[in-house]
Amino acid sequence: MMLKKSVSRLLVFALCFGLTACAGGGGSSDKLTDSLEEGTAVKTRMFVDDAGREVEIPEDLNAIVASGPLAQIVLLALAPDMLVGLAAQVGESARGIIPEELFDLPYFGQLYGSANLNVEELAAAGPQVIVDIGELKSGVAEDLGSLEEQTTIPAVFVSATLDTMAETYRTLGRLLGREERAEELARFCEKVYSRTVSIMEEVGEEMKRNALYVTGEEGLNVLARGSYHAELIDLLVNNLAVAENPSSKGSGNEVTMDQLLLWDPEVIIFAPGSIYSEVKEMDTWKEMDAIAQGKYVETPSLPYNWVGDPPSVQRYLGLIWLPALLYPEYCNYDVKEEVQEYYRLFYDYELTDEKYETLTAHAFFDTALQ
Repeated sequence: MMLKKSVSRLLVFALCFGLTACAGGGGSSDKLTDSLEEGTAVKTRMFVDDAGREVEIPEDLNAIVASGPLAQIVLLALAPDMLVGLAAQVGESARGIIPEELFDLPYFGQLYGSANLNVEELAAAGPQVIVDIGELKSGVAEDLGSLEEQTTIPAVFVSATLDTMAETYRTLGRLLGREERAEELARFCEKVYSRTVSIMEEVGEEMKRNALYVTGEEGLNVLARGSYHAELIDLLVNNLAVAENPSSKGSGNEVTMDQLLLWDPEVIIFAPGSIYSEVKEMDTWKEMDAIAQGKYVETPSLPYNWVGDPPSVQRYLGLIWLPALLYPEYCNYDVKEEVQEYYRLFYDYELTDEKYETLTAHAFFDTALQ
């Protein structure tokens, strides 16, 4: 892990809260922790996170930060009012969808990915807890322990995969004291995921579409089978992109045009900002059946990519859209209505019919998939 700056344990935050991660046995309890401010005390509790770490946190939380963009997207739906800074800057195109006050928050970078975290600025924002959400990797506990040492701010890890997002929200609800709201989000995730699994059981492994998810400006990157970023793609299609070492990055694995031609997928799903709009005029790309027959689409991406990058909760939009695109005969729900429900529930935003049509303009085939 790369941290931009090292910070003394005597940060102002430590004077107020005096909290560090604690190792020990299971169970949870409340206790009073004396503050250095005269006449005050902070009530704390122990929280066991998904990395098995016992962390001492304030009983009443109202100021948090996310470790990276994946965590930030998850938290935006549950507790946007608690965020005191940004791990990932919010694009201007998201104005009107993302709460306006978030655009004024300080930006201090992320722990993973670009590893550009500015520890001093993070501490200056005054968070009570750093929330890390995502894949449980072998170094998570060590990384968060190191971060706590440099900031004296407790850090909590919450596991999140495509199939466990409902439990992710329930855990976060307990952490942040937002159980009722978390349960509402969890039930939506459960509904969509369980339905998708049922659809794919009906489709069967043998009838899965042979497909690729293509990224990069030149379209020469793919999400490889078995990677964390390819969870959604692997669930819904026979992902032809087999790599010896699947990349852990959202950009995927680099490949050659010859390899793409060799795979020759039935369907190609292009990432936002890829070469989607140009391939129908390019002789090399037209050699693939998917391009020649018009069986390729571009992933919607406002405010975030529906398939991933980062692989956060917005992938549930992909679980609504892609089964209906690929296996329409198995899907008896209204895609637009459910997408609108997601935007209403997760962003508190009314997605109009007109906005939906614009958002999904390149998300469906011109002709039925045979």
